[in-house]
Amino acid sequence: MTTPSTDGGFAVVEMFTSQGCNSCPPAEELLTEIERDARERGKAVFGLGFHVDYWDDLGWPDQFADPAYTARQEAYARALGTRGLYTPQMVVNGTVEFVGSDRRQASGAIASALATRPATRLTLSVAELDGRRVALDYEAERPPDDTVVNVAVVERGLDSEIARGENAGRTLRQDNVVRAFASATLNAGRGRVDVVTPREFDPRRAAVVAYVQENGYGAVVGATHVELSDA
Repeated sequence: MTTPSTDGGFAVVEMFTSQGCNSCPPAEELLTEIERDARERGKAVFGLGFHVDYWDDLGWPDQFADPAYTARQEAYARALGTRGLYTPQMVVNGTVEFVGSDRRQASGAIASALATRPATRLTLSVAELDGRRVALDYEAERPPDDTVVNVAVVERGLDSEIARGENAGRTLRQDNVVRAFASATLNAGRGRVDVVTPREFDPRRAAVVAYVQENGYGAVVGATHVELSDA
């Protein structure tokens, strides 16, 4: 299946979160609500839950955390001029950041993003789905210079029983969890990206989000997605 980017606006909503943070569940619920509402209304809003690992030493190692996602948040902190790292944090289209549970800020940032015409039209297709490996072909029309294409595999409907830490005793349901991520320099506007998913990954409840971003951590100028269940 091949999915082109929309001719209208889009919003890539990256959220940095952790199962060890008791402020994060409300933000994750908001991200689920935002993404579900967008699907129902046919809006191009793509939620990405990046689980960071700096909460892991406080009693509960997040099974979805990855040091690479912490490094991504650190790079955003430098690019956006924020002081230090915090969770939950939302970043919309690479340019606007705020506390991830702030419904008003999220609504305003997403509405503004959807009202902006994309600079780059992006097409994504699943070339191969072989066990844990997913090969994805992309094509970007007239991307700006010095851009990368990011590919994130996200999984919905994940339930986790938390035994320790700030959320001890809770069962957390999390959607749009980033299970695999890759970034590649755009070469002639087209190419292939391979990602490897975890062993327990279920493609029937997963999607791939691809987005073109300036300078690695700048503005997101094009985005699309494809459901792996349709591949």
